[in-house]
Amino acid sequence: MKDEKAELEKFMAQAKVEEQNKELARSVFSAIDANDFDKFRSLMASDARFFHPLHPTPFGLEETFRIIKSHYAAFPDWKHTVEMLIADGDLVSVKLFQEGTHKGIYEGIQPTDIKVTMPAHAILVISEGKVKEFWVVEDYLGFYQKLGMELMPKEVKK
Repeated sequence: MKDEKAELEKFMAQAKVEEQNKELARSVFSAIDANDFDKFRSLMASDARFFHPLHPTPFGLEETFRIIKSHYAAFPDWKHTVEMLIADGDLVSVKLFQEGTHKGIYEGIQPTDIKVTMPAHAILVISEGKVKEFWVVEDYLGFYQKLGMELMPKEVKK
């Protein structure tokens, strides 16, 4: 009976931590959408690293802020909708949907006034109540196609 009670308490403690981690993940995306960089910074470890397939090396908070600000300058109504959260210990997996209207220049693309959507998946590694690592994969092919870009085969040089 004592072992069962200890096991139950351990399980309940783990469930509480995982719920706190999921709430932290929700808060991260809420802070991003509000462009509340003070709040965003408060949720991140001071040495947080961000990983993205389009960038060969991870980047830190200041570079992340620059990227987010640039994106929101082009898509001022950009919002994240969290569709699913799964926590396992210090990992939180986030399935999300993003959308916004192209109102400013984005990576050389003139404003189109097109509302675009982009599904994404993020994994956050939590340490001591802060996000230590932030991994994200986003559908940039679909995103660029919605902005009117076309995928063309690379020309072979002879």
